[in-house]
Amino acid sequence: MLNINKEVTGNNLTVSLEGRLDTTTAPQLEGELKSALDGKTELIMDIAELEYISSAGLRVLLSAQKTMNKQGSMVVKNASDEVKEIFEVTGFSDILTIE
Repeated sequence: MLNINKEVTGNNLTVSLEGRLDTTTAPQLEGELKSALDGKTELIMDIAELEYISSAGLRVLLSAQKTMNKQGSMVVKNASDEVKEIFEVTGFSDILTIE
């Protein structure tokens, strides 16, 4: 189960994720982001409530990062220690901007 909350302020989009980002829920997030990123220059992924991320979830973040590299910036905020560890083990901590 994944809850996705989106908040738009001008060209900024904040996406808050709650639950599990895995094989089942990754396509849901991917779909939400596809339309939401049009014309946005800043994407903030607030993952304070994200309990788990799988390789499918990481792929969605990578895809969002590639999109935002072309049109602005992306920041991942409030990652739990568990999720931070997954980022580090996978090398994603070098690809993503994590605050």
